[in-house]
Amino acid sequence: MNGTMRAVRGHRRGGPEELVYEVAPKPVPGHGDVLVEVRAASVTPGELDWDATWTDAFDGGMPRLPVVPSKEVSGVVAELGHGVTEFRPGEAVYGLIPFTRDGAAAEYVTVPAAALAPKPGSIDHERAAALPLAGLTAWQGLVLHAGLTAGQRVLVHGGAGGVGSFAVQIAAALGAEVTATASAADVDFVRGLGAETVIDYAGQRFEDEVKDADVVLDTVGGDTRDRSWRVLRPGGVLVTVVEPVTPPEGVDARAVFFVVEPDRAGLEELTGLVDDGGLIPQVDRILPLESAPGAYAALEREHRRGKIVLRVS
Repeated sequence: MNGTMRAVRGHRRGGPEELVYEVAPKPVPGHGDVLVEVRAASVTPGELDWDATWTDAFDGGMPRLPVVPSKEVSGVVAELGHGVTEFRPGEAVYGLIPFTRDGAAAEYVTVPAAALAPKPGSIDHERAAALPLAGLTAWQGLVLHAGLTAGQRVLVHGGAGGVGSFAVQIAAALGAEVTATASAADVDFVRGLGAETVIDYAGQRFEDEVKDADVVLDTVGGDTRDRSWRVLRPGGVLVTVVEPVTPPEGVDARAVFFVVEPDRAGLEELTGLVDDGGLIPQVDRILPLESAPGAYAALEREHRRGKIVLRVS
């Protein structure tokens, strides 16, 4: 018998009001899995609206109820599934859990070994749990999809947000010339992350301030994305995490839409930046596991700087 654990689960699809803190079966690691004793988990805006949170697919699929939310985990290896040789029991790890699997708002979670990496040694579990989803999104967008290199110009929309705050830091660490948009209240904060220029999106039109950008990273969409084509140099690239998009007729640029994927190699790159001091995960607040419904509710109604993290153990 594998035993039980405390977990936050949703028994029917819905918002934070459907989440219940309760006793649940402790999961068993399958082939290629690692059973992680969770120390901290992070919650993400919109997560409870994703089909993948509640089903076995990104666009519909079969329900898999009850579900455990939170796809970002930091913890300690408790048990190894068959075929896993790269980790050892007691090792501190962190990672991004595949979206169609149960998450980390629980005392234990099973995670594919390929989605985990050793935790950065210079930060605690709470800050490590704030890193995987937004950090990998920023890394994959800038490096894998845009091919950003030192000396290039990059415009990051939403520089104070979860993805944007990592993107500003990563781009600066790579030696790029970083401009970001933010609210007036966040200008100094984003400048402190490494942006050379920060544009108050309510008081300035960014297209009047930026030209010949090599890369635009769009986390906003809509009119902001549509106006961004004007600031790209010929042959530049707009990377968006909002929705698929194509360049307007006559615009010499490339468009990339992507959804972040679990990625050990990317996590290892992020770990190097963190331990070298070039990347600092931003945590807005830390709450106990049983406060997970309130944490998800706060995502819907409050302005934040950084992630809301659940302390599990």
